[in-house]
Amino acid sequence: MNDFDFFNGEWNVHNRILTDFLDPDSGWSEFEGSTRVQPLFGGAAQVDEITFPSRGFSGLTLRLYDQEREEWTLNWVNSRTGRLEPPVTGRFGADGRGVFVGDDTCGGKDIRIRFVWSGISATTARWEQAFSADGEKTWLTNWVMDFTRRASPE
Repeated sequence: MNDFDFFNGEWNVHNRILTDFLDPDSGWSEFEGSTRVQPLFGGAAQVDEITFPSRGFSGLTLRLYDQEREEWTLNWVNSRTGRLEPPVTGRFGADGRGVFVGDDTCGGKDIRIRFVWSGISATTARWEQAFSADGEKTWLTNWVMDFTRRASPE
């Protein structure tokens, strides 16, 4: 239930994002962000607000642990739309890697969406988003966030 405890606190975020989430040849854009992560319910829930100053929007993720299923549901909303997007669900494996999948749409197409958490340490973490438009035969990674923990103020 405390799988996401590593993420509590404040982080700098380097983003690398495909210009068109469904086109691998659309080119990558890079920009910075920051996030503050807060645990709730003794670690069974977590909320973070991430800001992207150069992009003019923010996002919020609510992570909820289902104790009966022993899996997480990750819920995302951004300040541009104010709509809660369809959730992804999954868990962390013995290798420390978290994989979360769900159904969504992009550009009018039905897709599978996958979030992968990896490279987790006391000061770093990586999140990757990938879409599959062919029933998970292939995945296109279209957004990568590299997190670096902010130094604590002295």
